[in-house]
Amino acid sequence: MAAPVEDFLVMLAAERGAAANTLAAYRRDLEGAEAMLGDLAGADAAALTRLGDAWADLAPASLARKCSALRQFFGFLVDEGVRSDDPSPGLPRPRTRRPLPRLLSHGEVDALLRRAEDEAAGNSPEGLRMLALLELLYGSGLRATELVSLPLGAVPRDAPFLTVTGKGGQQRLVPVSTRAVRALSRWVAVRPAKLSGAGARFLFPSRGAQGHLTRVRLFQLLRELALRAGLAPEKVSPHVLRHAFATHLLEGGADLRVLQTLLGHADIATTQIYTHVDSARLIALVNARHPLGPGSGGDGGHGETLQNCRPDSLAESPPRD
Repeated sequence: MAAPVEDFLVMLAAERGAAANTLAAYRRDLEGAEAMLGDLAGADAAALTRLGDAWADLAPASLARKCSALRQFFGFLVDEGVRSDDPSPGLPRPRTRRPLPRLLSHGEVDALLRRAEDEAAGNSPEGLRMLALLELLYGSGLRATELVSLPLGAVPRDAPFLTVTGKGGQQRLVPVSTRAVRALSRWVAVRPAKLSGAGARFLFPSRGAQGHLTRVRLFQLLRELALRAGLAPEKVSPHVLRHAFATHLLEGGADLRVLQTLLGHADIATTQIYTHVDSARLIALVNARHPLGPGSGGDGGHGETLQNCRPDSLAESPPRD
């Protein structure tokens, strides 16, 4: 299989914690597309249109998964600078139901933070680095790629903001909490000061070829921390923590437009799909505010309350970011 496809699958596993079954399905989908098109990474919009036509008789769920795999793959290539254009917008978008994304509760995030704080108490470089990584993932909602590639110069000096380079090379200012500023300050104090090569410019340096901590290693560190914190490791990934950041802010009353800016989404539709409001909160809101709800003072006898409802699954496959 071509290297770009392998790199994409590694990213899915490391950054988003994709399950083995998902990775296997995406591998089959991309291998099939590559067999039909040849150079998949170099395919143009016309080639993808022909591919979509060839898949037209597939079941909606299968077609949605294949097209989603391709859209995510080409989005990845653009993000990585492998190509400058995305030829996938013309692919079919069949409407299918998908399960709600995985979410960590406030208690589970607290357990991770407590464990990281305990391990950082001795001021070991490993413990302080882990605490800084966790505070930025959950406290600022950074993508894994954005986090591991932060330059040392991104650390806030006078203002509590990070300068983050996101998808498509777009820069944005990301607020940094007081907790995260403290964690960063402690990490910078023990970060190796005399580094040569590529690692010298990164906040989280590494001796590897990239010069910084890799997405794969970040994923491993988080799962190891989850295990030590008493959580199921498969529940925790950089992407899940980014989603927890967004969801917990939304539950706390954050405006969707503000959330869009914080997450670095070009289109608010991505934010609407990405965020998930707790179903119990929606049920309570409808029951309390709707004219026919039991808490409204109106005639609530025309129907049952929404005790067993949950938000409809959204169309498409899991969001790219």
